[in-house]
Order: sequence, then C-alpha cells, then structure tokens
Amino acid sequence: MKTIYEKYAHLLSSYCLQVKKGDKVFIKSTYLAEPLLQELVKEVCLAGGIPVLDIEIQAQEKIIFDHSEAHQLEWINPLSKYVMEEFDCYLVIRAPFNLYDSQGIDPAKRKISSEARKGLMKTYMERTGSYDLRRSLCQFPTQASAQEAGMGLKEYEDFVFNACNLFYDDPIAEWKKLSKRQESIVEHLNQCTKVHYKGNDIDIHFSTEGRIWINSDGKTNMPSGEVYTAPVENSVNGYVRFSHPSIYMGTLVEDIRLEVKDGEVVKWDAKRGKELLDKVFDIPGARRFGEAAVGTNFNINRFTKNILFDEKIGGTIHMAIGQSYHQCGGKNDSAIHWDMIADMTNGGEIFADGEKVYENGKFLI
Repeated sequence: MKTIYEKYAHLLSSYCLQVKKGDKVFIKSTYLAEPLLQELVKEVCLAGGIPVLDIEIQAQEKIIFDHSEAHQLEWINPLSKYVMEEFDCYLVIRAPFNLYDSQGIDPAKRKISSEARKGLMKTYMERTGSYDLRRSLCQFPTQASAQEAGMGLKEYEDFVFNACNLFYDDPIAEWKKLSKRQESIVEHLNQCTKVHYKGNDIDIHFSTEGRIWINSDGKTNMPSGEVYTAPVENSVNGYVRFSHPSIYMGTLVEDIRLEVKDGEVVKWDAKRGKELLDKVFDIPGARRFGEAAVGTNFNINRFTKNILFDEKIGGTIHMAIGQSYHQCGGKNDSAIHWDMIADMTNGGEIFADGEKVYENGKFLI
C-alpha cells in the first residue's frame, strides 16, 4: 500500500505537472517538506525528468530584506531568469516555518524588489499562460500552518490530504471527475459576456467579452476546485465586501470593502490592515482586477487563512487585484496578485447575461 506522500508525489508529477522524459523540473520549498520532496524527486526521475531543488532556510526572506540595500534588492539571480525562460515545469511546495516571518519588512524595500522582478513575472505569466511552463502550487502540512488554521498537526494533515483527494485509492481519477463537472460550467460561461455577483454587501458586475473562463481542475494548483476568468479591465463596477480575512505580505487583513468605478478601485477600507491596502494600491496595476472566480471544492469546508485552500472553498467567490492571467485573455500587468474571498452560501447569486446561474453557493447549470 502506497504511503500518503507516495500518492501525493505521484499526483503532482503525473497529473499536475505531467512530467515527461527530458523535462527540467524546478521545485521550490523548505527543508520541512523533505518526506514529500524525497518521493517527488523519485517520481520525476522515474518519469524521465530532471529535478532541480531550491530549498529555503527559516526567515530567509526577512533576513535578506532587513540587511540589503537597493542595489542588492534590484539584482536578479541569473539562475532564476534561466528557470523562467528555459524550464518545463515549476512547482512550489509551501512548507512554512512561521507564517509571520515576513512581517515588518520595509514596504519601500519590497517595492524595489517587486519592480526589479517585473520582467521575471511577465515571463512567468506569459509562459504559464501558454502552458509552455507547466506550473503548480501545493501545501506540505507544517505546525505553523496547522496553528494558523486553528488545528492540531494531525487534524491539519488530514485536512490537506482530504482537500487533495489523497485518501482515495486513485486520486487522479477523482480529479478527472471534478474536471468533467466543471467543464460544463465553463462551457456555459464562455458563451456569456456579462457577469453579476450579488450577495450580502456585494453588488459588482463586469464584462468577460473576449475573455476565457478556465476550468481549474488540479493541474495548476493542488488542491484546486474553481472556475476563473479575467474581467475586462475597465468594465468592473460596483461594490464588494470580502468577508473572509486573508494574509498578504505577512499581514492579516480583515473585512475588506472596495468600491469600483470603470475598472478602478476608487475607495477601500478594512476592519483590520487598511494600512497595507493603502500601500498596495500605490503599486502600478493594483487598483484593477486581474481575476474573478468561483470556488467549488466542498472538501474544503472551513477557513484556514491559507489562500491556496480558502479561495477554493465551495460556496465562495474571489476576486484578485493586480496581475491578470494571460490564459484568460487578461491584460492587466502588476507586480502583485492578491485574491480576496467572499462567502456566497447565504443568499449569494451570480447572473450571466441576465440568467441566474448560481444561488446560495452552488451552480444551477
């Protein structure tokens, strides 16, 4: 009987990244993920791929920012450039030591680094958008993430593994079933051009003309379970309250409220963390939306303060300020992409070209 990490590694290599002979596979994580990394390196090798690991130490980002000057933050590692331009697969395995290690980093220094990396981000978005670079993001359960989610480690491990369908004998078969269900949804939405989200403190609408809804079925995120698109940049109008908190740049932000006019966020507030919003909205492209999406994974049934899971919660919507996904036809460029989530299970509705297609957290189509 395969161990859970053998199944996890096989899912990542065979289904998510679809590694084949000769593929150069970049894998980024911390050394806390060693049990999964060992199995994953084996799977990549068995598939004929070439695994390359980038392993972080604790508080690495904070140390670099605290002790670097502008010329150091502007430097781009040529290995990073080579990976973005030449590798075939790119996998990030989140395995944090401490989710708040990055708190207190000087925003001005962050801005310098973000601006310097815009070229790398552009290459990454273009190559992942065309699927020339097959990418995925997943989670290795650590004590820090468990505590943040309000769970013990064993409970959190079960949560992560269940969200990824790893308790099934054949996890890949389960993801293929989800893919088939969601395909009918995106086929319908791709025939529409006007979308309207309505709910508690939500009344926001946008155009998707010329854009594509994507069936996110576990190939680019693990776990997944969402359908998403890039709204026409100047078409978003209305207001939205994101009821779920989120962590961005190491800071917890709660009860975000945005007002939008002709695609631009013109007013914002938050119960907690407004200072971060003030800074983020100074970043070029951050006041426009790069994504609109609906979460469909009902194995994820609780909020964990982890966007990889929270944005997929069945019965939620999320919208992201900043960078668009090129595969959707989006055109907004930004150094950031920040997903914000709202619950739709209590009276939430979605209309597509005037037809109600979603109610109380579930699609009607």
